[in-house]
This record gives sequence, structure tokens and C-alpha cells, in this order.
Amino acid sequence: MNKGILYGIGAYILWGFFPIYWKFLHPVPALQVIGHRIGWSFILLAVYVLVTKQWQDFRSVAFKAKTIGIYSIAAVLLSFNWLIYVWGVNAGFIVETSLGYFINPLLSVLLGVIFLRERLRPLQWVPVGLAAAGVVYLTFVYGRLPWIALSLAFSFGFYGFVKKLSPLGSLYGLTLETGIVFPIALIYLVVVGVNGSGAFLKTGTLVDVFLIGAGVVTTIPLLMFASAARKIPLTIVGLLQYIAPTLQFLIGVFIYKEAFDLAHFIGFAIVWVALIIFAAESYFAKRAPIESIPELGEG
Repeated sequence: MNKGILYGIGAYILWGFFPIYWKFLHPVPALQVIGHRIGWSFILLAVYVLVTKQWQDFRSVAFKAKTIGIYSIAAVLLSFNWLIYVWGVNAGFIVETSLGYFINPLLSVLLGVIFLRERLRPLQWVPVGLAAAGVVYLTFVYGRLPWIALSLAFSFGFYGFVKKLSPLGSLYGLTLETGIVFPIALIYLVVVGVNGSGAFLKTGTLVDVFLIGAGVVTTIPLLMFASAARKIPLTIVGLLQYIAPTLQFLIGVFIYKEAFDLAHFIGFAIVWVALIIFAAESYFAKRAPIESIPELGEG
């Protein structure tokens, strides 16, 4: 199997279990959690770059105006996505956050087809259409404008698009992204620490460990995702993303007992049927003669 696809699958499985991790930080305001995610992620990445003696290479490719501009956009999109997601999970909206990541792959497919001229084989439009129907159905079942879901879908969809066009590798790219917003996160954490509203070192050892560990659990899947986004077409990246919301949905329903009825099950089943069709089509396409298969992503 393509290494990029493996990276993508691994990243989405890890993201699928994120609600459990962030629930341990329920007593901490979401903005502080994001400050620590950014801070510890950057520290971890910077130390790795220094220890592996890659700092000079990193400086030579990262410290350019155009590169910093591209990654500033990525950093803002990613920080916004993190904030909405952590807040949504700890406010009891895991199901709605999962809906956001069901919508997100559709946006990724749209961006890949429109802006990068990626192509789907004719039969691949069937699961894309079914997935779209499932997402629309789930949106109506929810009964109101799912602003949490839409915010997550658009912020991460465009983040993936920017990463696809970005010039740096996954390690350097994520280091630069977190480095750009690190000063803002640090200033904020210092301010809340001084005024007494900061949770770090005041809420218990377990919370402190999870805040520090946020750097590790954040960095690993993001590096895997960044590698996947650069190695495979954005259309495939988009379809793989159904793994994470499926796991999140199940966690929200069966572990945290959020609402789940027959209507939700029907929408969920439509999406899974789409995934089964896509997987089967991809399998049989690989078995067919190479010359008869139009390459996905070809302009």
C-alpha cells in the first residue's frame, strides 16, 4: 500500500480517539488548552530539529517571506480548528464535531478537483455522491445550523489545501506553523498565570501531565497528516478522513452517551456504504491493466 495512504490512516485513527484525551482536560478553558498545545508542540519540534542537527537546513528554507506567509495562513487555520474542536468536545458536542469531519472530506475533494485539477474515475463519483447525501441527511437530522461542524470542516479543509501547496516537508512545516503562533500562545499563558486564572500547576498533577502531553499527541498525527497530504492526491486524503469522525461519533455515543437514534444511524450507514464502495472500486482498479486506468490526480 502507498506509504502516504498508511500515514493518512494512522493520523485519522489517532484523531479519532482525541475526544477521550481532551475530556481529561475538561476543567481547563479551551483557550488555555490550545495555548499549551501550541507551546509544547513547538518546543518538542524545535528540540528535535536541534538535536538532529537540522537547524541550519530549517533556517535556510523556512525563513523566507513567501514561506512564512503561506505557513502563517496554515497556522491561523490550524489554531482556529483546534480551539473549536476542544471547546466542542468538552461542551458535550462530540457528535457535532464528528459531523464536521464528515463534511470536511467533501470539501477536500472539492478543493482537489477544482483547484488542483485532480480527477476521479467515473465509478468513484458514486461513493462521493453517497457520502454527500449522508452528510446532508445528518445535517437535517441535527435540526439546526451546525456551526461547530461547519467551522471545523472549513478550517481543516482549507488547512489541508494550504499544506498541499506548501513548500516544506512535514517536520519543517509544522515547526514553522507552531513557531509562528508560539509567541502569542506564550504571552497568553503568562498573562493567565500571573492573574491567577491559569490552570497549569494549579489544577492537579494529572491535568499538568495531560497539558504537557498535548504536544506529543498533537505533533505525531499532524506530521503523519502533513506527509500524507504531500504524497497522495487531495481527493484520497479527503475520503480517508471519514475514519476519524466515525471513531469520534462512536465515542460520543457509546462512551459519553450523547444522542443516537434511528435517524442518526441511517445517516451513519449511508456514509459507511459510500466508504465500502470506494474501497472496493480502488481494489478492483488496481487489479485492472495499468494502461486502462486514468491516474487519479492527473491534470
